[in-house]
Amino acid sequence: MANRKEIAIILLMILLLGGVWMLVSRVDTAQSGAQTQFVYDAVHNAALTCYAVEGAYPDDLEYLRENYGLAYDQSRYMVSYDAFAANQVPTIFVTEVEADA
Repeated sequence: MANRKEIAIILLMILLLGGVWMLVSRVDTAQSGAQTQFVYDAVHNAALTCYAVEGAYPDDLEYLRENYGLAYDQSRYMVSYDAFAANQVPTIFVTEVEADA
């Protein structure tokens, strides 16, 4: 009878540890998505500020870095910035770069 209690306790511990692992994994994924959105918002807002001040969207990200203080971890995020025309909102995509294991 003691063996059944021990087995039940071990199974319960395994289930609890699995639940904690799943919770931590979901929180990490949600946080990563929020950080990617933060980088997108920073690029978008810098471009909008440039348009408001100068009357045109910048051609590239470098201009935003030099003149509007845009900063983000370039080793962690890849930003695609496509300015079609000076009076058109640029197309912006932000992707988190996978870390090398």
